[in-house]
Amino acid sequence: MAAGHVLHPRAGDRAHRRNRIKLDEHLPVDHRLSRFYRIGAGLMGLLLVAFGILGLIDRIGFFDTRGDTVAGLNTNGALSVLSVAVGLLLFVGMVVGGNFASTVNMVLGVLFIASGFVNLALLDRSFNPLAFRIQNVMFSFVVGVMLMFFGMYGRVSATLPHDNPYWKARHPEEAEREQRARRRRELAEQRPQPPLRGPR
Repeated sequence: MAAGHVLHPRAGDRAHRRNRIKLDEHLPVDHRLSRFYRIGAGLMGLLLVAFGILGLIDRIGFFDTRGDTVAGLNTNGALSVLSVAVGLLLFVGMVVGGNFASTVNMVLGVLFIASGFVNLALLDRSFNPLAFRIQNVMFSFVVGVMLMFFGMYGRVSATLPHDNPYWKARHPEEAEREQRARRRRELAEQRPQPPLRGPR
C-alpha cells in the first residue's frame, strides 16, 4: 500500500468522519425540537423546584430519616435542597436549549431511574439519607421516564424523518444525495417551460 494513502486520507473521508462523530450541535433557536426540549426541561424543573421549596419551608432536618410529607411525598432537608438544585439545572437547560437541553434531560432521566432503584433498596434500612418512601420511588421512576422522553424525542429513533438534523448528521452521504436531488428538482421547476403549440 502506498504511503500516501496512509498519511493523506481524502478530505471527503475526513469530513465524513467528523460528521459522524459530531451531531448537529447548533440547532436553530426556533427549531421545533429545541422548543420541545426547552418545554420539557422547564416543566420538570418547575415541578422539582416547587417540591424542594415546599420542603425547605417546613424546616425539616437535613438528614432526618423520618422526614415529613410534602405534596404527598416524603422529604427532608437534603432531598429538598437536591430537588431545588436539579430543578435549577433543568432551568439552565431550558434557557440554553438545543442539544444541551436534550442531553440534560436524558442524563437526569437516567439518574432519576437509577435513584429510584437505589432508594428502593434502602427503604427498610436504617441508612436512608433522603428519607425515601415507596411513593418517592414511584415519583423518581415517573420523573425519570418523563425526562428521558423529553430528551430523546426526535433524537433517538430508528424512524427519524430525513429532514431531522440528527438523521442528517448520522447519514451525511445519503442526506447529501437527497439534497442534490432536491436542488435538481427545484432547478427543473424554475426552468421556463416552452410554450405549448396549438393546432395549425
